[in-house]
Amino acid sequence: MEMLFKGFIALSQMLLFYAKGHQDTKDIMVQTDTLLVVQPIVLKNELTYDAQKLAFWLNIYNAQIQIKLHNNPGQYNNRSQFFNKRDIVIAGKKLSFDDIEHGILRHSKAKLSLGYFNKWFPNKFERNFRTDTLDYRIHFALNCGAESCPPIAFYDPLIIDKQLNLATKNYLRQEVFYDSIANSVTVPKLMQWFKADFGGKKGIWLMLQKQGLIPLLSHPKIKYKPYNWNVMLNHFSE
Repeated sequence: MEMLFKGFIALSQMLLFYAKGHQDTKDIMVQTDTLLVVQPIVLKNELTYDAQKLAFWLNIYNAQIQIKLHNNPGQYNNRSQFFNKRDIVIAGKKLSFDDIEHGILRHSKAKLSLGYFNKWFPNKFERNFRTDTLDYRIHFALNCGAESCPPIAFYDPLIIDKQLNLATKNYLRQEVFYDSIANSVTVPKLMQWFKADFGGKKGIWLMLQKQGLIPLLSHPKIKYKPYNWNVMLNHFSE
């Protein structure tokens, strides 16, 4: 099984590569068919720690967004339905974008709880494949197809920590505005949607201080930049 030897993370990268070039998805699905039908235990045995889980699921999410919106951008007219529709098949399980983001990558967080509450009854697949810890940097790596989304990278478990640090740094420096006179800082809207993921207000201040975007020990008023939901595909990092 040549595909198994290359690994499922490599297949997730290959799917993203084809999505970037808008090549015929029928061609790539022939090569990545094992992603659909592999036994869950086999996939789980490759995704054993968070660096592997993050790389795999970030690549899958970002690739599927590009593929589905390229084929039918009109789906975005009903974003709630688009993100909730379970038509992504991995290891025989039908998943939605929300399942991947909130269930797997955010360790079973309730979608509309600002990150403060967990889901009550996550299913077995989710429990088996979710990350062990919630890494707020995923919010600067997930691209949902909107203009305000961060650019897409090909995530690799061997260097993903550096990749996520870079994604965080670049996105925040582009999106954050500090007004020293008004003592306020404008941050991306996603920091409000997932406030607890960032450690609340104190966590946001600490992160911005660490990135050099606000002065050390400062506590400016936090404002949230409106999110631009216009469809924007092919937004890949250099």
